[in-house]
Formats: sequence, structure tokens, C-alpha cells
Amino acid sequence: MESSSPVRAATPVPSVREAWPRLDLIPHPPRRVPLLGDVLGTDRTRPVQDTVRRGQALGPIFRRKVFSFEIVLVGGADLAGELSDESRFAKHVAPGIAALRPLARDGLFTAHNHEPNWQLAHDVLAPGFSREAMAGYHGAMLDVAGRLTDRWDAEFAAGRTVDVPGDMTKLTLETIARTGFGHDFGSFERERPHPFVDAMVGYLSYAQRRVALPAPLAGLFGGRAADLRGERDMALLNDTVDEVVRARVADGRPGDGDLLDRMLETAHPDTGERLSLDNVRRQVITFLVAGHETTSGALSFALHYLSQHPEIAARAREEVDRVWGDVASPGYEQVAKLRYVRRVLDESLRLWPTAPAFARAALEDTVLGGTHPMRRGAWALVVLPLLHRDPAVWGPEPERFDPDRFEASAVRARPPHVFKPFGTGARACIGRQFALHEATLVLGLLLRRYEMLPEPGYRLSVSERLTLMPEDLRLRLERRTPRPAPEEAVKAGR
Repeated sequence: MESSSPVRAATPVPSVREAWPRLDLIPHPPRRVPLLGDVLGTDRTRPVQDTVRRGQALGPIFRRKVFSFEIVLVGGADLAGELSDESRFAKHVAPGIAALRPLARDGLFTAHNHEPNWQLAHDVLAPGFSREAMAGYHGAMLDVAGRLTDRWDAEFAAGRTVDVPGDMTKLTLETIARTGFGHDFGSFERERPHPFVDAMVGYLSYAQRRVALPAPLAGLFGGRAADLRGERDMALLNDTVDEVVRARVADGRPGDGDLLDRMLETAHPDTGERLSLDNVRRQVITFLVAGHETTSGALSFALHYLSQHPEIAARAREEVDRVWGDVASPGYEQVAKLRYVRRVLDESLRLWPTAPAFARAALEDTVLGGTHPMRRGAWALVVLPLLHRDPAVWGPEPERFDPDRFEASAVRARPPHVFKPFGTGARACIGRQFALHEATLVLGLLLRRYEMLPEPGYRLSVSERLTLMPEDLRLRLERRTPRPAPEEAVKAGR
């Protein structure tokens, strides 16, 4: 959960060369082309994975340039640890996040540090992610998970495989909509995704293209037609959220203290300020988009790895049977006791952090790693799939899926700031505990109910739309009967 302390703004500087006086010390890809930059061999459809490939060859800090735009990237654990120091660095709204500002503007995720609505919204909404509030969301999470298992039971009965990313997207959208805003999109009752999801995927893909391509080239790939589609998608997202907010205001009845209630009714405890309706819309969009897109990806990657590693799935399933026993609906407290299942989730987020990067800007002139001078406002992008694969931290086989990397003693033995799937510092994800509780609960329910088997020959392919998601992932299901836990374990709640 984010800190409530104020965040200082980092002042931008005019150019990367002024920001990094010794840019020449930072390597860049070979075969740089005058005027064009590092375009040869670039995969513009998968820029994150392309950057990981380049970074593994270039080292812990490197740079890339397309036309006049150049960026410094960091993947090494030591440098990422420095950038996580709140006394020296703060969040920077990098191009990937800036691409969402036409939609979310000063929402929690996309706000600049100096924009007052960030602190106001944070302080108003932070109690909505307290332990007490989380326990209140648990019942709705179970209800939505029940709709998922009903769907998967029907697919199993019909002899069909299940669309994992599609169904996880439905699950997480319905969960945040129900728990946060008292709204039901009816996702599991639809043959096609809800129009909100189509518009969201369309807009994220559009924003990804705008980030991946500089302005001179962006017009060559879709041009005005792509801009119009992006505008239509943004309008549908805004209209959908406006309808949800209007219905709550017109109804005049509280929503059981959910996030929307807090946005509409809660004043800042110190200043008495309230969020404007425009800002409420931006916060709702932020939670609906960021709050379900990343969690659906995390669940999808975890289910992929469980299907590929039956020995790990068996160990996780044994824990679920032992801890939950034969209770029909696990209680809130029982979810946190699935420690191995949580390790599976963490290891999935290590390999494929669904929000794959965050940017940090210098608060004052400083030197990074004792070698690289940075002017005030200079910024670098921490590439999480590189940080999470640094062999100096994760050993000689960082690509190997091993949940025991997150056994308590192993976590204590690692330096801080080497695992950052939810960002860092005061601007880290406010909904981290919400996402982890939801994902652990759902994995436990699915492991208890099904054996999940991969399609023959499937190899993981990762799509990018600012977030990361497995592509074309379908699983075969077999129903199972859970083994009851030993009586003494059930009584002890273990």
C-alpha cells in the first residue's frame, strides 16, 4: 500500500543528453543508424520483450534511441535498488503511462507527482484497502469466482478447452466492478466480451503503438483511422463509467462503503476537500482498467505455469486440500494461509510482471552507481523482466520456474528492491493486497476443483498492450474430488 507522505516533484530537463552528462558511458545496441537510431532488428509489436533481449546483451544499464527520442533503461538489481531510494528519486510519468493520460489524466496511476488530486485521492481511498475493507470484499470475490467455475464446468461438460486470458479478464473485471462500484457487467453471461473490455483492449493497444513508434512513423500505421478508433474507444470507456457514477448519485443510497462511496462521500480528513466528479470518473477508470488488466494477466501466467509443471501443481493442490479441507467456501483468513499457492503467484509475477516497468526521476543532481551522473529531473526506466532475471540475484537459471525462490528464508536472504511487480515507493500500487488476495483465492479454488492440462505443443507467447498477457492460452480440464483435510488440521484452521 502506498505511503501517505507527500511526494516531491522531479523537475524535467530539456534533453536526455543534458540529463545524463556522461551518456557516452552507457552502452546502446550495435548498428545504430544516423537519424533513425536503434531501429535495425527491433520488434515493434513486442517492445518489452525486445528490450529484455537487448538488455541481456548490453548489461545492467543501457540506452535505446528511435529518431530523436532516447531513453535510459535499467535492469540490474544494484542500480534498481538505488532508483528505489525515495530520498533521491520519485516516480516519473514515462511515455507508456503518459499514453494513458488522455483517458485517465490525474487518476492515481497516471497523475504527476505535483498534481494535488493524487494525494487527495490516495488519502481518501487508502482506507478502502485496509484489512477490514478487504475482508468485506471477500464474499463478492467468492461470488464472482463461482460464476467462473460454473462456466468452466459447462466447458468441461461440453468437452471444450477453456480460454484462460479471456475468462480471467471477465473474472477480474467483474470482481473490481462488484467490490469497488456495485456494478455488474454480466461478463460470464455474454458470448463476446463486454463492449467496455473491447474498448479497453483497443485503447491499450492504440496507446502501445503510440509509445512504440515516434510521431513521424505513427501516422504510417493506421493514421487518422487509428486515431478515430482510439477516440471512440476512449469515449465508450468514459460513457460507461459516467453511467455507473450517475446511477449511484441518482439512487442516493450508499454502496456498502465501497470505493465509489468513498470517492463520492468522503472528505479529506485534514483539509475537508472532496474529489470532483471529473476526478471520480478518472479514478473509476483507473481501477477498472489497471485494477483488472494486471491481475488477469498474473492469474493467466500462473495457470500456464501450473499446467506446465504438474509436480508444482500437485504440491499446491495438496496445500489447498490440507488448509481448506472440505469447506464449501473458504473464509477470508484461510486465503492467506495458502503460502505455497502465493509463492506460485509471486514466481509467475517474477518472470512476467504484468505491469512490466516503472520510471524514476532524480530529485536532485546525483550519480547513479558511482559512475553515471544525473541532473535533477533525469529519469530512467526500470525494466522488471530484466530486474527479475538478474543472475546476480536469482542465480544461474533465472528463467526456471521455481516457487521456492519465495520461501521465507530465501526472501530474507535477498537484497531489498529486487522484486517489484507492483512498483515502488509512495506511488506503488494502492491495490496490491486486493490483487494478491483475489488471485490467491482464485488459484486455490481452481486447483481444488480441476486438474488443468496444457494443449499439446503449446509454447508460451506473450502479447503486449502496455500490460503483458499470455497469448492463445487454452487449457484442458479434468474435474477432481478434493481430499478432505485431516480432522485436526480443519479444527486448527491450518
